[in-house]
Amino acid sequence: MKTSDEQSTLMRSRMLSGDLYLSSDTELTQMRDRAAHILHRFNTAPSEAISQQQALIQELFGKLGSNFEIRPCFQCDYGSNIIAGDNLYINFDCVILDCNTVTLGDRVLLGPKVQIYTAAHPLDPEQRKHGWEYALPITIGNDVWIGGGAIICPGVSIGDDVTIGAGSVVTRDIPSRVVAVGNPCRVIRSLDDLSRK
Repeated sequence: MKTSDEQSTLMRSRMLSGDLYLSSDTELTQMRDRAAHILHRFNTAPSEAISQQQALIQELFGKLGSNFEIRPCFQCDYGSNIIAGDNLYINFDCVILDCNTVTLGDRVLLGPKVQIYTAAHPLDPEQRKHGWEYALPITIGNDVWIGGGAIICPGVSIGDDVTIGAGSVVTRDIPSRVVAVGNPCRVIRSLDDLSRK
């Protein structure tokens, strides 16, 4: 029989591997509580307390490059599963549900109210009824601009040099060097085509 510590480690491992897991697990609950505490301090800090806000985000994220700016109100589940490169910009009211890893490349720009969801729930109502859920990682490449109000769904990868139009719902992978818009989001233009004109 597993101890409570072994059970917690198992649930965290299941969560990060994309398997069904219970978010009510003690360790996961404590991790979310830690993130909520840091986020409260970040989101309520005076606007002039930039160094304090930056220190809180560095404490929150799993990894964070240099020269970043994150505007309040920012929300996430754990923070520790967010891996970001240099020159990250996150505008007002963004949400990252980082139940699995969210990787943000260098020079990623998120417009206001962008939502990045690794979290998902099973289609089987019996599994949902008993609290099971799962999460799939999201990867966003270098030099990506995601317009305001866009939603990035679980398991999606976005390549380098991509623009995602405002309000788009990205349900599938997006290749590098394109402009993609809509619900569901689809490629409407290749930057390589533009460079040949």
